[in-house]
Amino acid sequence: MAIAGGAVVAGVIRARRPEELHAGAALGELPPDRVSTVAAADGGALSVEEVDPDDGGKPELTVILVHGFALSRRCWHFQRQGLAAMTEPRVRQVLYDHRSHGRSALTDEASSTIEQLARDLDDVIRAMAPEGPLVLVGHSMGGMAIMELAEQNPELFAERVEGVALIGTSAGEVGKSGLSRPLLSKYNPVTRYLGRFADWQPGLVELVRASGGQLTRQAVRRLAFGSRSVSPSLVDFLMDMLNVTPVRVLADFIETLGSHNRYAALAGLKHSRVLVIGADEDRMTPFEHTERIALELPDAVLVRARGAGHMVMLEQPDFVNEHLADLLRDCARGAGAGRKKWWRRG
Repeated sequence: MAIAGGAVVAGVIRARRPEELHAGAALGELPPDRVSTVAAADGGALSVEEVDPDDGGKPELTVILVHGFALSRRCWHFQRQGLAAMTEPRVRQVLYDHRSHGRSALTDEASSTIEQLARDLDDVIRAMAPEGPLVLVGHSMGGMAIMELAEQNPELFAERVEGVALIGTSAGEVGKSGLSRPLLSKYNPVTRYLGRFADWQPGLVELVRASGGQLTRQAVRRLAFGSRSVSPSLVDFLMDMLNVTPVRVLADFIETLGSHNRYAALAGLKHSRVLVIGADEDRMTPFEHTERIALELPDAVLVRARGAGHMVMLEQPDFVNEHLADLLRDCARGAGAGRKKWWRRG
């Protein structure tokens, strides 16, 4: 297991900071590329977007970005910019919204599971990237879905998944993670009954959510980011994403998050290059969860984002993009070749 720092990697495009965005180009609202709908095997409709290299060159890899709980594909704003600008290698990006998130269709509680999210990811791959080398990038619940897919379909990882990046995620015991317990534990009496209330009195549920402080600006700032200065526009952007997610969705996913245990599934990643990024001020999935994943995968690269919180890809986008670029370059060079001991820096 190698531990990498935050040295600048030549050739990586620095993400524009929120204050640098010109008028009319709101954070998270980049010009749309090709947007389509993928039908999941159970009939669920998933909103998918494709992003080609900025220079129009032929991509060498397809990168699929998988977002976290209560978010949408908009959370990859800075990664979408940086990866599109890459030329070594050029990559095609596929971004999508989980079921009941973003612009994807709402589904029921029974299908609101990490197992189903993994099947959805498999459906997206079959529809949008049926051949060629892949790199999967997952944040939080998105990383959990990737782990589960590795258990469901290990052949895919052995044959096509050149690399995996797991960002701010956990392989288990999410409900025991500091401040995440009151938010994610299935035993929380508020979240436990929100779904039932939503059926007959959605207005009451919104009041419960607000009065519980889970979506106040102060709580979002504290739970999602680290102690360093954060642009108010980032907090606003995250609030916008969270406010779009129906309360019913938050309640429906509590059970699967609270019982998440995918340590055994990590074995399915042994054929891929694995990058694990954690933040040392992450209150949702603390850094020890990142370390535990890396211990289970001794050839993985473990990266610590100092001073960052759970939304590290928004808070320190250049840091995250630099390490993703390293992973992508190595995947492009070694596609189909030996995959162990890939990290070049100590």
